[in-house]
Amino acid sequence: MSKINGGDSVLPVLIVGAGPVGLVLSILLTKLGVKCAVLEKNKALSKHPQAHFINNRSMEVFRKINGLADEIMRSQPPVEFWRKFIYCTSLTGPILSSVDQMQPQDFDRIVSPVSVAHFSQYKLTRLLIKQLENIGFRIGSEELSPDVVRLEEHEVLMGHECTSINTNDHGVTVTASFFREGKYMEKDFRCDFLIGTDGAGSTVRKLMAIDMSGEKDLQKLISVHFMSQDLGQYLINERPGMLFFIFNTEAIGVLVAHDLKQGEFVLQVPFYPPQQKLEDFSFKMCERLIFKLVGRELADIDVMDVKPWVMHAEVAESFLSCNNRIILAGDAAHRFPPAGGFGMNTGIQDAHNLAWKLASVINGISPPSILSTYEMERSQIANFNTALSLQNFKAAMAVPAALGLDPAIANAVHKTINNTVGSILPSELQRAFLDGIFSIGRAQLSDSLLNENNPLGSRRLAKLRQIFEEGKSLQLQFPAEDLGFRYHKGALVSDGDSLSSAPETPTGRRRDYIPSTDPGSRLPHTNIRLLSKLSSRELFSTLDLVSSDNVEFLLVIAPIEESYVLARAAFKVAEELKVPLKVSVMWPEQTIEGIIRSETALSPWKNIVDAVEVKRSPSSPSWWDLCRMTDRGAILVRPDEHIAWRAKSGTMNDPISELKKIFHVVLGLQSSYT
Repeated sequence: MSKINGGDSVLPVLIVGAGPVGLVLSILLTKLGVKCAVLEKNKALSKHPQAHFINNRSMEVFRKINGLADEIMRSQPPVEFWRKFIYCTSLTGPILSSVDQMQPQDFDRIVSPVSVAHFSQYKLTRLLIKQLENIGFRIGSEELSPDVVRLEEHEVLMGHECTSINTNDHGVTVTASFFREGKYMEKDFRCDFLIGTDGAGSTVRKLMAIDMSGEKDLQKLISVHFMSQDLGQYLINERPGMLFFIFNTEAIGVLVAHDLKQGEFVLQVPFYPPQQKLEDFSFKMCERLIFKLVGRELADIDVMDVKPWVMHAEVAESFLSCNNRIILAGDAAHRFPPAGGFGMNTGIQDAHNLAWKLASVINGISPPSILSTYEMERSQIANFNTALSLQNFKAAMAVPAALGLDPAIANAVHKTINNTVGSILPSELQRAFLDGIFSIGRAQLSDSLLNENNPLGSRRLAKLRQIFEEGKSLQLQFPAEDLGFRYHKGALVSDGDSLSSAPETPTGRRRDYIPSTDPGSRLPHTNIRLLSKLSSRELFSTLDLVSSDNVEFLLVIAPIEESYVLARAAFKVAEELKVPLKVSVMWPEQTIEGIIRSETALSPWKNIVDAVEVKRSPSSPSWWDLCRMTDRGAILVRPDEHIAWRAKSGTMNDPISELKKIFHVVLGLQSSYT
């Protein structure tokens, strides 16, 4: 294999993997002024829909990416087409239950300035690529640029697979292989930091010998991507939904409706190798399987792709390697069951957490040790979301179990076959044996058995109703976790109140989000107007006060003298540490006529924003009540919109000394607040 010298240039950050997590990270880093590039092993981006649910927190991240959230909202299917999960015997047969996953408060934008979305991963990837091109990135491959010998900043280089990684005191060298002129060749690329966002089978993770811990091989599945506008239009008219759980005597599967109007679907069916083989799932066989689940034939069916995959619930034992120079994010660091859509969303929030910390190191604000807080914070969330998605997956399995089709029993039977007759019987007999057992299992779904007149069927249907009535089936939304996740230790200074509150145990049930200013929490959202733009009546979110174009901290105070004293001290400390700082003065709505700009009180500093809270109604809580603080308090917010420190009320005897210690801890300049 020939090797090409990649040149002497050293990139600050090289990202391996051009999925949503890697692309979002490259956008966020570029906005923060960090030079970066992306390597992707595939020559073209996947068109398989994959993930499709974008939660509130990810959409908030997208709001800060040049209108990306608005474009997703415009492009997604209407909410009425995807708000329900439907359980049925076939898509044209009886409905066992229909569960609405949306509640009225999901649309009122009280707790967040943006709603959740249903938008296929490959479509999101296209929008992210467009965003990168708009900020000067080139998307290329060897076919497009055969003379490239150096990886430049602002480039996504396709068709390059990471094959080895070497580190020393000066940085990281990545060797990538690619195919050119009929043969494989290699290049070396040098960088200061290497980020592995290369998916569940991460090469970066494997090369660093980082193990995963958790539950492996929960279920093997076949994913069938197909198009049918006939089916899409039928479902729009008769039973629109996002997920369809279909159980009948001929087949069992889960249909994901990615876009009913376009007629785009993905069917997920259990897969039991070695008795079943991937080649058994030919396009024609998949068509027949789909027809059994639909309940009739589809004239316009077009099977696009068939892929096997394995469901895991695992977290990497480390997110960092080689003195924090090699970092894992997204599925490379954690693999969840798809129940609840935690995979891609957790990865996007990994990128949001990591971007400002990398930028602070590269810009000389923080030492590399601050990157340890990335693992400290995000591994906690990954472990919590693993437990939650596992609970949600088990809730999904409760429905077929109630119908007499316990997937755990099916998996146990399959394992027994593999461990016993699997080594004796020919493969065809093994398959016939397995098919026979599964046919007997599916017979539990016959009309003669599953009806109210049959005592066993009646009990099963009653159990099914109980599951749905108690909200114990698969859930789509988890507002308390999506918006309310909190870092308990890391780049933050806890106070007495927050130290006493232990992390909650996941319940697997939907819980509403309760705003909090405990250090490590996301800054609560409320609508505001800016004093500088009062005449326009334009509404902003408190989240908009946090800059996305700079590693800038935000201090939120009330317009009182003791808080101005604190703000002046904060400006002095930030100036000394060369940390950008903005102060936002939050004015009550009723004082709008008597507001005096805070620049005079905080002179000579200029990075000041006067904001006026906008209450939805006279009975709505004020900003400081929402934060469960008095207006004598203060909140220091990190560049990722999470709270670094707060003072609930009262003054400091020596604010400069106290704030120095706070900034030193948050920036990784000292290990603890003492």
